Amino acid sequence: MSDDKQQDKSLSEELIDDAELVRENGQSVSRNSKHLIHCLSVVGQIEGHYVLSEQNKTTKYEHIIPALVAIEQDRSVEGLLIILNTVGGDVEAGLAIAELISGMKTPTVSIVVGGGHSIGVPLAVSAKRSFIVPTASMTIHPVRMNGTVLGVPQTLSYFDKMQDRIVRFVTKNSSITEETFRTLLMNTQELVLDVGSVIEGEKAVELGLIDSLGSLGDAMDCLYDMIENTEKRYS
Repeated sequence: MSDDKQQDKSLSEELIDDAELVRENGQSVSRNSKHLIHCLSVVGQIEGHYVLSEQNKTTKYEHIIPALVAIEQDRSVEGLLIILNTVGGDVEAGLAIAELISGMKTPTVSIVVGGGHSIGVPLAVSAKRSFIVPTASMTIHPVRMNGTVLGVPQTLSYFDKMQDRIVRFVTKNSSITEETFRTLLMNTQELVLDVGSVIEGEKAVELGLIDSLGSLGDAMDCLYDMIENTEKRYS
């Protein structure tokens, strides 16, 4: 086979792989751009250890975790853009993804569009720089569980410890104070059927939860700047 045919075949295979990545996992890689960026979308409900019904739009953590590992070790990928529009979901799965993102050496930028609710809050702040569009909102509420729960003190203790893990992560990876965040968590005046708060884009930035108010273009400019001013992660 000639070199030209071999090159055309390789390009076709790459395009097929990219299309499959978008279709299956909601991820894409921009190749004809200033820098090679991997786009990771977290949408719908974050699916953890239990499979949700087909009616639910889900982001599966068993897809996201290996993708993050691949991005971190791939020398050709220069940055990661995380787009969030999630209602939350499995707490431990979401927190696991957030911890992996926060520990990456790859330049990372997140942008909340639509909503970054519940466990979506740690995911939003896990990137090195976070953005939110003006019309987006974030719902902050205590850890809760559906279904049968044992009515024993140990259950409440478990919830408290899980909540503490989330509070520590959010305050460590953003500028919001623990006192302010816990006040938002336990607000009883705002949600009709729950405890917590809904904050919109500008307020999220004002409180220090999100770094900047901005659009997709602003997030991309920030990511490009980080790439160009960050030491290469592999020599």
